[in-house]
Amino acid sequence: MYFLSNVFTAFNQVVILFLVAMVGFFCQKTGIYTEKASRLTTDLLFYIVTPAVIIRSFVSIDYNPEALKGLLAAIAGGAFFHLVAILLSEAFFGGKRTTENSGIFKFGSVYGNVGYMALPLALAVLGDEGVFYCSVILVPFNILSFTHGVRVMQKKGERTSFGIKNLIANPGVIGVALGLPLFLAGVELPEVIYAPVSYLADLNTPLAMVMFGTYLACADWKRLFSEKAVFSVALIKIIIVPAVTIAVLKLAGFGGTLFTACVLSAAAPTANNTVMFSAKYGRDTALASKLTAFISVLSIVTMPVMIAVSQSI
Repeated sequence: MYFLSNVFTAFNQVVILFLVAMVGFFCQKTGIYTEKASRLTTDLLFYIVTPAVIIRSFVSIDYNPEALKGLLAAIAGGAFFHLVAILLSEAFFGGKRTTENSGIFKFGSVYGNVGYMALPLALAVLGDEGVFYCSVILVPFNILSFTHGVRVMQKKGERTSFGIKNLIANPGVIGVALGLPLFLAGVELPEVIYAPVSYLADLNTPLAMVMFGTYLACADWKRLFSEKAVFSVALIKIIIVPAVTIAVLKLAGFGGTLFTACVLSAAAPTANNTVMFSAKYGRDTALASKLTAFISVLSIVTMPVMIAVSQSI
């Protein structure tokens, strides 16, 4: 019964997200809000909404030594499974295997729907403590996606070498730089500041999913199954990476809600950012949309399994 309960919770969350995406699908088909408009909205989501989400997650948490210890452990756990995924993505899609779409496959293998799926699922399964840890995992997610992720998505002729600007001037790092000191100092933002930040953060899931729906409406689904690499991405993202995370973090002494939150985040399906980064850097958004949708559907089964395993060992 416990396993079936987790299946039902995950299934409900995926259905909710897909219903929001269907609004975007409808908007594209009727011309109300099109894929072209979605591309123009990408920077709003990247540079305004993303930092707002991170800042709100930090100022919503009461500072204490245990919270700080858990924060650091969650960052370490999140960094670990992202680095594992990066290594696997290079092994599967790098070197001589590099193709025009390798950037999409690498990004899709590494970055999961932590903000849009893991957080709501953590609230349903683990409560507020789980949301805290999953929010903290957005730190390595954002730092890596706006550095390594940008690198793999940029086309060969457009790539630039990393410098201090690349590491600092991105929405993920800016959000952390603003939010972390507030958390450490125990600052409670006045309502006149907190409310606008919260309103912007609330745009995160609906805006991303509506944009995703417009890309989905333009996708050629017949082409999906001709891309064998899609199945490799699924294998890495929702099976190998969470399985390795379970094994290694358990050996490292992780347990309880922290452990399950890390596993849940590692098991999240390919991030919607795969589509948004594809749009921003001129990649194949149709392929990215289909990849994200396909792995999201598979995760209805795989996420509850990983959650159940993490809570039973």
